[in-house]
Amino acid sequence: MTAPTTFTLGYVPGVTPAKWVRTWQERVPGVPLDLVQVSAADAAALVRDRDADAVLLRLPADRDGLHAIPLYTETTVVVFPKDHHLAAADEVSTEDIGDSLVLHPHDDTLDWAAPPGKVADHRPDTTKDAVELVAAGVGLLVVPQSLARLHHRKDLTYRPLTDVPQSRVALSWPEAETTDLVEQFIGIVRGRTVNSTRGAQPEPVKKQRKAKPVTKPAAPRRGQTRKPRRRS
Repeated sequence: MTAPTTFTLGYVPGVTPAKWVRTWQERVPGVPLDLVQVSAADAAALVRDRDADAVLLRLPADRDGLHAIPLYTETTVVVFPKDHHLAAADEVSTEDIGDSLVLHPHDDTLDWAAPPGKVADHRPDTTKDAVELVAAGVGLLVVPQSLARLHHRKDLTYRPLTDVPQSRVALSWPEAETTDLVEQFIGIVRGRTVNSTRGAQPEPVKKQRKAKPVTKPAAPRRGQTRKPRRRS
């Protein structure tokens, strides 16, 4: 007895594939879906090395040899202590944090030309480490909103930050191999229904015309006779 085929999906921190996994389980119940969390830095290599069939990663990323379908764009936010003066604003501009120390962790995926604020000399290894420093009052942190939610603390809050790069979440898989299972998952993340198809639609069946009923000549009324037809 052969083991069932498995579809392995990688995903970076902050991305929540739960709704797509539920749809997969409904549509492809015979193929288990295994989730593998991977760091943003290693996400592209995960599928390039065939350790996963596909991965949900953040752009920009090294896409050499990979397909990528952007799915959505995340709001960029600035994280700070709840008692910070920025908490009074609905959104924050880069000018508002121009004089503040801004942490820039090594796993940052935002495509900065130049990070805002005063960049700290020390770069935390991870976003989680940076959040701990913000809670200690060391500085501010700019991240995609999903990461601010992932590392939420009761003593911290965040606000949308304008005029800065935004992170795009994308589905990526090897260019050389688009399997049927990958196609299935692409359809799910793109919101295709069960009956939809990427190929050409079949031509509709032509309806056969119904034969017209043969009308019989009306019977002559009483006192009338049918006139014989003239032969041509």
